[in-house]
Amino acid sequence: MKITILDDYQNVIETLKCFERLSGQHVEILHKTEKDPNKLSVLLSDTEILVLTRERTEITDELLNKLPKLKLISQTGKISNHLDLNACTKYKVSVAEGVGSPIAPAELTWALLMNTVRQIPQAIEGLKDGKWQINIGTTINGKILGIWGYGKIGQKIAQYAKVFGAKVVVWGSESSRKKAVEDGFEQAESKEFFFRNVDIVTLHLRLNEQTIGIVKEADLLNMKETSVLINTARAELIEKNGLENVLKSGKNMLVGIDVYETEPIYDKDFELLKMNNVVCTPHLGYVEQNGYELYFGKAFENVINYINGNPTNIANPETLN
Repeated sequence: MKITILDDYQNVIETLKCFERLSGQHVEILHKTEKDPNKLSVLLSDTEILVLTRERTEITDELLNKLPKLKLISQTGKISNHLDLNACTKYKVSVAEGVGSPIAPAELTWALLMNTVRQIPQAIEGLKDGKWQINIGTTINGKILGIWGYGKIGQKIAQYAKVFGAKVVVWGSESSRKKAVEDGFEQAESKEFFFRNVDIVTLHLRLNEQTIGIVKEADLLNMKETSVLINTARAELIEKNGLENVLKSGKNMLVGIDVYETEPIYDKDFELLKMNNVVCTPHLGYVEQNGYELYFGKAFENVINYINGNPTNIANPETLN
């Protein structure tokens, strides 16, 4: 069966140990993202099994309608809003769900937070430009760290903060806040209280119909002067243009961003890259050696099981009938 792997920006998938699981199979790897469903359907015209690299390509009804040979989509990580599961079922395309891990995203979040608060990237660029100690950052110790979304990643961030001597305040669903209190942390009494009183906000929500644009421009304007915003979850959690508008307003804040509405970004003049108070990383949250072995290892295992007539982890099993 023809297997196509999408969006290998870094040309690394063939170097993974788990890639050996596809030995002897007809495999094609696409290294450049194609957003146009018409052009993408041409590239995938003979594909019977599609392996996704997380959420880099959107799987829509429009695309699936143009792929009559497609039988299986094997997802690296968990299924999210990038994939229309109902449309897959409609076109009899089975979807195998993978596994995820909070470790790499949580560590990246903390690294980005540290770099943003201490303004390390700016200092490095200054040094490269022949300037010595161009800025002065602050510590995490003694600050109030606000975590919106107390799932697996949020819980790890709370523990990191505890080690660094920060006070943790959690906002999110009632169950999230209850869990945070059980773990010895505080819950915010309201969203308004959360944004107004914490020093650092870090977002750890899943993106869905309920959370798109859930962080309003007014919420960001409500934050303290010299506050910090970290977003390693999804760009669309913040209402469209909200972050840019707040930054252009002159509000004194620092921002660390790992996610963008359109990826990848190759434009050196991308607006956020030009702002000295913003630290940008190229969606590195889950991009880590052990994580890749985990994600692709399970995805390839699901592929081989399907080929061998023993499909596993199928999210829409009705397609197998």
